[in-house]
Amino acid sequence: MILNSCTRLDHVPDHDHREGPPGDLHRTAAERLGRDGQRYTVGRRAVVGVLGDADRPLTISEMLERDGCLAQSSAYRNLSVLERAGVVHRVVATDEFTRFELAEELTGHHHHLICSSCGAVADFTVAPELENTLAQAFAAVTASTGFHTEHHRLDLLGTCERCATTVTP
Repeated sequence: MILNSCTRLDHVPDHDHREGPPGDLHRTAAERLGRDGQRYTVGRRAVVGVLGDADRPLTISEMLERDGCLAQSSAYRNLSVLERAGVVHRVVATDEFTRFELAEELTGHHHHLICSSCGAVADFTVAPELENTLAQAFAAVTASTGFHTEHHRLDLLGTCERCATTVTP
């Protein structure tokens, strides 16, 4: 076997991840993939590791920069499989780049700040009291409409600090 800097004999080391349920991120990802009839391959483990280390949703090019061993073609395929299995969530911003993050159940409940100028996406959380108020308001909406809510996501659209301070000539 020829070894290079991208050869993974022991797969990818476990990565820490943001707040989330107790347990192992990689074990949970493997279980979800298994329920979807998929294997937890080295490439999928690497994608989950990169996203687990991130503090915000990432574009594919950002993922490739963070792990030089990821191939662009397999990253697209792996993200599709991981998304279908409920491991990864797609975040659509205001620019042409789709971003990806681990599913909320793996990281903890959060919302997004989306810059309408540059498309940057940042995560944020709110105080539990406000989250409870939102949940009550959403429950009232679902009760009056008959809509069955699975979860909620709150995206705030506006201008990030960098874009707001950029002066155009």
